Amino acid sequence: MEWIIGILAALVAVLLIILAVYKRQIRDICRQLAFLKEYDSNLLITRQMDAFGIRELTDELNEMLELQREQRRRYLKKEQDISDAYTNLSHDIRTPLTSLDGYFQLLRDSKEQKERERYLKVIQERIVSLKEMLEELFTYTKLKNETYELKLEPLYLNRILTETAFSYYDVWVERGMEPEIDLTEEQLQIEGNEAGLRRTLQNIIKNGLDHGEGQMKFSMFRKEGWAVVECANYTARLDEIDVGKVFERFYKADEARSRTASSGLGLSIAKEFTVRMHGEIRAWLKGNWFTIQLRFPLLS
Repeated sequence: MEWIIGILAALVAVLLIILAVYKRQIRDICRQLAFLKEYDSNLLITRQMDAFGIRELTDELNEMLELQREQRRRYLKKEQDISDAYTNLSHDIRTPLTSLDGYFQLLRDSKEQKERERYLKVIQERIVSLKEMLEELFTYTKLKNETYELKLEPLYLNRILTETAFSYYDVWVERGMEPEIDLTEEQLQIEGNEAGLRRTLQNIIKNGLDHGEGQMKFSMFRKEGWAVVECANYTARLDEIDVGKVFERFYKADEARSRTASSGLGLSIAKEFTVRMHGEIRAWLKGNWFTIQLRFPLLS
């Protein structure tokens, strides 16, 4: 009987020791959590024992901490991107606003009708440029918002590309341009957003008009399971184009020689729309031709 009592006493003692160690480990984990809550630290929860679910608990807590930190990093990066967008655009807007003020003074002082008409035309162009910059900023901010959902539906790429390209017909006539257009007769259907797809194509075409030198090419074709669109513009200023950066926000290849004021967001917005429509976008230089290619998965 006495040996049974001795064994039970030993078991109770061992259990009490285990319980004490377990409680000390829990208190230590709570202390570490309190520290991490108060201070911005990259530390993880440590443990002195693995038994009784402690290992699983600390692993889950550390995974949660890593996820929380990654979300915070992404949030801060997005906030910084938007802040940079406002800062850069406010700088870009200052120039046309200053010139507007100058042209308004010239308009006020001018007595000849032809001069007044010329100043009015320049003022209208500057106002349109400012409007486009603000629209670019609004679109960019919207696309960087993770809660923004782009509604996708089946679309025929042929129709949208044709309508968008020929909406620039007057610009081509004014500049004496005859773009080369080679579009497949096969109707290529993709899943996309019509407004987003038009904006993507408009930004690519506008980039070619602003930075190209009089020649443009458009092509559309099927390649395996993809609908492919390529837009190319001729340029002699190859050293001014960094192909690896053209889709970065605020990148401007030759701002001093650009025909219009630019936010530097156009191709970045094109990329954001393309990715949201499950497509791919890339650019390359070959000879004197700068080409941007869009690829979208074909619907069966």
